[in-house]
Amino acid sequence: MADGVTLTRQGAVAVLTIERPEALNALNRAVVAAFERTLDAVEADAGVAALVVTGAGRAFVAGADIAEMRTMTPLEAEAFSGTAHRVFGRLESLRIPTIAAVNGFALGGGCELALCCDWIYASSKAKLGQPETKLGLIPGFGGTSRLVRRVGLAWAKELVLVADPIDAALAARIGLVNRVFEPDALLPAAIAAGEAVAARGPVATRLAKQIMQEGQDADVRTAHALEQRAFGLVFASEDRVEGTTAFVEKREPSFVGR
Repeated sequence: MADGVTLTRQGAVAVLTIERPEALNALNRAVVAAFERTLDAVEADAGVAALVVTGAGRAFVAGADIAEMRTMTPLEAEAFSGTAHRVFGRLESLRIPTIAAVNGFALGGGCELALCCDWIYASSKAKLGQPETKLGLIPGFGGTSRLVRRVGLAWAKELVLVADPIDAALAARIGLVNRVFEPDALLPAAIAAGEAVAARGPVATRLAKQIMQEGQDADVRTAHALEQRAFGLVFASEDRVEGTTAFVEKREPSFVGR
């Protein structure tokens, strides 16, 4: 473990765990820096096809470290926000699919971290929210933008301005969470989803994620043009030949990622 972050492998699925249980995995500057170094390792490992992000103990991430932030100057706070935006942006734009396994409290920076993943699975005991205004603060790690895109403007305003956490069932109903599992089933379910991703065509998976990410903020004509171009590109891959041939021959494909 380096500064509260561990990385393990289960086949083609990497599991990144935030481990500061004494602080409910709160994000301080050291943890954010360690998180970025861990992303370096994930990106450098061609054998990783999916990433699961989770927390140790009874929290996913309970937020940013208030004890550390309490003495920050305005310039230091802006720099901390900038660092988190850069690191979270890297997570969001990883070439591989990412799944947040929210095992407990995902508040403030923890909710913002989960929002950077492609989708969220949650424990039935999880609590999610943006409580910053209770402390005289605002979300600083992307919550005011990613939350709006995930759940819509009205729900995002309620979560940020009322600042009360919601349970996993409501989070699923509003689209913040994809699925809810009993606590012991959460991490296996997230890893199983990662394994399913790993069995798909790597080139197609990468392109599909990229154009969905880029197309969400584009007008529909631009989004369709991105899809059209990517559809042509995937036809140049060996994986497309293997996948379509395997289908015709009624066998499982053996993808090579080219």
